[in-house]
Amino acid sequence: MATKAFKNEKIEAIKENIAKAKVAIVADYRGMTVEEITNLRRQVQEGKGDLQVVKNTLARKAVEGTAFAELADLLKGPAAIAYGFEDQVAPAKVLSKFIKDAKKGEIKGGVLDGRLLSVNEVKDLAQLPSKEELYAKILGSLNSPASGIVFSITGVMRALTIAMDGVRKQKESA
Repeated sequence: MATKAFKNEKIEAIKENIAKAKVAIVADYRGMTVEEITNLRRQVQEGKGDLQVVKNTLARKAVEGTAFAELADLLKGPAAIAYGFEDQVAPAKVLSKFIKDAKKGEIKGGVLDGRLLSVNEVKDLAQLPSKEELYAKILGSLNSPASGIVFSITGVMRALTIAMDGVRKQKESA
């Protein structure tokens, strides 16, 4: 049986992650081996997040009174919480892909900006482009008109140069 100090330590670990998180997604890890869970945790950590297998009663106490209090409704059965510290989309992408590929476990829901997300909303979140992709698209959109202007100006200059060269050749031959 776990001691009270051990339980308090686990609650504090969950609270620390909750305090840093922008999104938290709860998944059922039933059927996964320890090796698979460890692999999943590493993938989430690569996306600047963390995955924590939690005891439901301790997790419910940890989220009480926080923006993630809605997670308590999802904490039934075997539960792991994936946190996103920098990117709200990355944990959803990693979990969705891993569960789809492994055909084990399932997403129960999540919380984003204090709002409870259904399973379908988490799957929709996973379909969104990452921050880097969005930045690239915005930069491309901003850069596109400038590139068009540059190509237009250089096209006119090229046509003028070709016309002047044609006139020069004509005068030389005459």
